[in-house]
Amino acid sequence: MRTFILFGVIGALALLLLRQNVGGEALSDGDIASLIGKIGFLILISGAVLRLFRDSLSDALRHAMMWAVVALVLVAAYTFRFELHDGGERILAELIPGHAASRGETVEVARKRGGDFQVATEVNGVQVPMVLDTGATSVVLTHDAAVAAGLPVEMIHYTVNVDTANGRAQAAPVTLDRVAVGSIVERAVPALIAPPGQLKTSLLGMSFLSRLQGWEVRGDKVTMRGTQ
Repeated sequence: MRTFILFGVIGALALLLLRQNVGGEALSDGDIASLIGKIGFLILISGAVLRLFRDSLSDALRHAMMWAVVALVLVAAYTFRFELHDGGERILAELIPGHAASRGETVEVARKRGGDFQVATEVNGVQVPMVLDTGATSVVLTHDAAVAAGLPVEMIHYTVNVDTANGRAQAAPVTLDRVAVGSIVERAVPALIAPPGQLKTSLLGMSFLSRLQGWEVRGDKVTMRGTQ
């Protein structure tokens, strides 16, 4: 076994030197000396390990292979961590309607099966589920969502006429400090608060969408692109 390791190391060194001679990236004398020193240390450690486990060599090799595989998986996961993150975000967007899959300043949301685009939105740091409504001129919050977002609903005045599923009603104009969908964040967003009982779900309307660099609905996905 030690002879096999030694021949393997000699072969690796020969290939490295051959690569240098056929136009590969040249190593300095110091680099070669350092590499030989490290390989020599590896041979020394390998010999000690083989002597230590000479009575159970198969177990030692099995454990060594297991840890080598674990190390390779960890290295691969770290190397491709951004790609894995993007892939995981896309899977969540498909499995969880409304989940915003972010890639930089681009956000994708999948349509609820056979229904609207439900968008997981944050208003002033509070999760507020909304429905994408390109026909709404403004973001519209239900009364309960406004309370959850910490808005002073007891001080607002319903002075803006709006059309709802229950007919014409009046809503209260407010300015939201922060509205976020995934990685897209907009501040000082004009919005309306619907009277209690007049709206079942908050609406993500044009006062947010018009601030984006762009947005489009294609098939069962809506893609939003932030401005930053």
